[in-house]
Amino acid sequence: MSDIKNQDNKQAFREWKAYEKNLFRFFFIFLLIQIIPLDWKFYSKLFSINWLHLHFHDLFELSKYQPRIFSEDQTRAWYTGSFVNWAFFAVIAGIGAAVWARLDAQRKEYTVLYYWLRVIVRYRLAFVLITYGFIKFFPLQMPYPSLSNLLTNYGDYFAWKIYFQTVGIAPKYESFLGFVEILAAFLLFNRKTVTFGVGLIFGFLGNVAVANGFYDIGEEVLSTFIVLLAAFLFVYDIPRLYDLLVKEIPAKANRFIYNFDSKRLKNLRVALRTAFVLFVVLFAYKAWDNYTNDPYKIPHTPGLSKAYGYYQVREFVLNKDTIPYSKTDSNRWQDVVFEKWSTLTIKVNRPVKVDFSSAEEFHQKDIDRNYELAGFAGRHYFYYEADTVNHTLSLQNKNKNHRNEKLFLKYDRPNDSTIVLSGINERKDSIHVVLARINKKYMMFEGRRKPVKI
Repeated sequence: MSDIKNQDNKQAFREWKAYEKNLFRFFFIFLLIQIIPLDWKFYSKLFSINWLHLHFHDLFELSKYQPRIFSEDQTRAWYTGSFVNWAFFAVIAGIGAAVWARLDAQRKEYTVLYYWLRVIVRYRLAFVLITYGFIKFFPLQMPYPSLSNLLTNYGDYFAWKIYFQTVGIAPKYESFLGFVEILAAFLLFNRKTVTFGVGLIFGFLGNVAVANGFYDIGEEVLSTFIVLLAAFLFVYDIPRLYDLLVKEIPAKANRFIYNFDSKRLKNLRVALRTAFVLFVVLFAYKAWDNYTNDPYKIPHTPGLSKAYGYYQVREFVLNKDTIPYSKTDSNRWQDVVFEKWSTLTIKVNRPVKVDFSSAEEFHQKDIDRNYELAGFAGRHYFYYEADTVNHTLSLQNKNKNHRNEKLFLKYDRPNDSTIVLSGINERKDSIHVVLARINKKYMMFEGRRKPVKI
């Protein structure tokens, strides 16, 4: 498609084959349906943003835009439902391509239109890669595992949570992955380096798409769409790469350069590049600000002072009846964790209705920030408000399936390693609990390049 001849400063393009024209018509419609925001929900989100108090997650949600005709509930069996939308869009593209072929049967090529479609695809890819790149570069997407997460049995995790915990435990590696995505976005920004950017996308985002499928992360459709766009760009270079690498013969460089003599086109070009750079700067600043001041997946209210740690339940009294340690009793607490923020978790032999969300949403209130508890069933998570004057804790279950569970407790701290709780539990029973801190060592905290005494 790219063999070009220059004649008298005018570019004459070779005639395309019938199947090339038909494929182009199909993909032109199929891709534009999914790239150009025609969905009213996109504009509803756009105009609902408070631009004076912009949060990076607002821009992140816009960059993830994908039109949906069928909701997730209607197509539950299809990886969040949206692949059915692809089939629907493919039918529309097929019909549109057939009509287009009849109306434009004499057309010999679409070289210029193909150029502009590639520009649109490049910018669409670059925008989404920038957003995902920066939320990894500043480790926001996969935060460092909480203490409760580290004390949860491996078998209690869903597959996606295992993946997130595995990456989150190495923040520098996560930042490197983000840098790769940002680099790929900037390579796509320049027409001369698109091939290198596409190569990075295949190597990195291809793996992400596979991981989404096998770990059921929840972004199967978007990651596959990114790879599809990259493949569309790569097709342009296949003939030259085949000549160079397989046939080992000289490969002619692409010499098609669009004529930007028109003032309107020049202004459009400058506007697109300026908008992209401004978006990068704005999103980078907002992501950094969120990471340093209030990571969106982690509650921001500090926990009870100097309470952070893992506690053994030394004594548990229910309605004045002392219950010995048990892993089978549905009332007896086994252990407790105080996080650095206002979360308290309890290990008890009582079923947990799993929060199946991917926890990618942004919530202003701490009780709604559910990343720490989504995707596994090992512990009960409570948000608490501490009255440090009257020494009381008001707790409410963070799990949306158990939100009606509330505890009202008084606390006493006879020494630095003991906390005594007493009050009313979620069943209106009186409880008295003595917690003893365990100075447990974790190898990822201690490091692997220095001697550790256990």
